[in-house]
Amino acid sequence: NFSLEARNAPMDPERERRHKANYPAHRDAANDTPFGMSGHPPPDKSALEVPADERDQIYERKWEQGGSVSFLFAFNDLLTNKASNDTASDFARKKIRQKVSNPAVADLLTPTTHPIGTKRLILDTNYYETYNRDNVTLVDVKSAPIEEITKTGLRTTQAGYELDAIVFATGFDAMTGAMLDIDIRVEGGPSLKEAWSAGPRTYLGLMIAGFPNLFTITGPGSPGVKSNMMLSIEQHTNWIVDCLQHLRSRHHRRIEVEPEAEESWVTHVREVADSTLYPLANSWYMGANIPGKPLVFMPYVGGVQMYKKKCDDVVANGYEGFSISG
Repeated sequence: NFSLEARNAPMDPERERRHKANYPAHRDAANDTPFGMSGHPPPDKSALEVPADERDQIYERKWEQGGSVSFLFAFNDLLTNKASNDTASDFARKKIRQKVSNPAVADLLTPTTHPIGTKRLILDTNYYETYNRDNVTLVDVKSAPIEEITKTGLRTTQAGYELDAIVFATGFDAMTGAMLDIDIRVEGGPSLKEAWSAGPRTYLGLMIAGFPNLFTITGPGSPGVKSNMMLSIEQHTNWIVDCLQHLRSRHHRRIEVEPEAEESWVTHVREVADSTLYPLANSWYMGANIPGKPLVFMPYVGGVQMYKKKCDDVVANGYEGFSISG
């Protein structure tokens, strides 16, 4: 995967004071952005609309600012136009080769199989520079897979390595794993694991057809991991609390999703994803890191502002897509 510089630094006291003095305005502004983050004005040009030298200057400026959102906001089509993305990907690849002194190591560290940003970007401090140290060795376990853990370290198909510690970075089952680890089922109906055997299905990432009164927070089909998570969690919990208050004030005890509403939303989520470059990567957004997991792009990438409007419209239309009873 690509890794960008975090550029973490102490906060300038005056900048911090100005920011804290306008917290409510920043939060309101964040709600009206694609990723739920204020301070990143949306770009108005394609990467292909500017000369190559000017484009590289823009990338360089964004790279120096640090962070993933800043870089991906260099142009307005980096996640929707492959040719535009190629210019950003090539810029990042050039940066890797500039940082890593050994060309063979640089080649191993340079992603070539997916457009930049279609996997969750990594942020670092001196990550690539670490491989220039004499006491650091990069082992390509794709060409030389790990065979076994030994008493003193581990062995690949090509060599043995003595180690003081092993960090098991095995990844995680994003967006669905925690829910499917619980045996959620309704009386006389399928389990959630059975209902999601072909991939997760929800209405707005908030509820699941066939599972009344079961709310989910930032679940599949919501912006969730493709947004400012704190903002999305707040929006979800506020929506759920308002829904419960609505039910209780009218003495209702049951709410469930109409299957047609779920089907329509699942289709919309898929169509929006297919209009982007995200499905081109074997990412955990797709569930590709879990053997046997259906390859489905799970988050909603139509934008935080569009998603919030849809949730608000559902309420304004009498909880459209939900059946309320009891």
